[in-house]
Amino acid sequence: MKEKILVTGGAGYLGSILVPKLLDNGHKVTVLDNFMYRQNSLAHVCYKPDLDIVRGDVRDETLISSLVSGVDVIIPLAALVGAPLCDRDPVGATSINLHAIEMMLKYTSKDQKILMPVSNSGYGIGTPGKFCVETDELKPVSHYGKTKVEAEAAILHQGNAVSFRLATVFGMSPRMRLDLLVNNFVHRAVHSREIVLFESHFKRNYIHVRDVAKVFIHGLECFEQMKGGAYNVGLSSANLSKMELCLKIKDYIPDLTIIEAPIGVDPDQRNYIVSNEKIEATGFWPEHSLDAGIRELIKGCAMLQNTRYGNV
Repeated sequence: MKEKILVTGGAGYLGSILVPKLLDNGHKVTVLDNFMYRQNSLAHVCYKPDLDIVRGDVRDETLISSLVSGVDVIIPLAALVGAPLCDRDPVGATSINLHAIEMMLKYTSKDQKILMPVSNSGYGIGTPGKFCVETDELKPVSHYGKTKVEAEAAILHQGNAVSFRLATVFGMSPRMRLDLLVNNFVHRAVHSREIVLFESHFKRNYIHVRDVAKVFIHGLECFEQMKGGAYNVGLSSANLSKMELCLKIKDYIPDLTIIEAPIGVDPDQRNYIVSNEKIEATGFWPEHSLDAGIRELIKGCAMLQNTRYGNV
């Protein structure tokens, strides 16, 4: 069914991949974005008659109430993403990541669908050897993780919603981010041939940005089956430590030097392995492997020689 969809933050790293897919599937899409990174990442789809773009802030209650009232589906991507950015602006992180969601829900009817990304960083520090599943207690460490856990609880309480607990995302995008772990490591490997690791044994899960867009399409198509639930979304073949990730990159850049720092702390203290069996049981399978993403990023990083591609 073709639907009217509001995507907040739709010109961001994920949105600039997802919005074209929604348009290709025949949906009518309204993007709300404040364009804080001065990006033109949707320029290539502006010719599409079913795309509307609104410059604005998700905390603007008058604007949100008017945009929400005319759509069938809401995909709230707008957020301050990542532990370092949220630590730098904790007030902004709380107001955008949590309070704006709570405010939006005041204007959302029980018939409107919500599909929202959160971070699986809500699992915090896991038990060694034990996979995190959706029924586990959430114990976020970072302010970012805490805001996303509370926002997830709010939308699931609303009822007609699906939450995607995303693994660490990687891959090229029109609104590129080099602060994401895989993207950052590959960029460093390409341009300096050196990666310095803090707490190299810390593990996490990974997922390609195009597979994240794919899971939103899947969620729309299987909404009645999936609504009311939270779903881990990651590559089951990629629960890796930071050292294991670097060694995989070294397979493609053999002269890469990997240095383990004796002191220093990762600002994002997540350390866990994740089960993706619940989302896989709905028929969703990622298409892009971590190896394919590394090869893609090596090509892309040849174009990216400065540090403006990030959230911090």
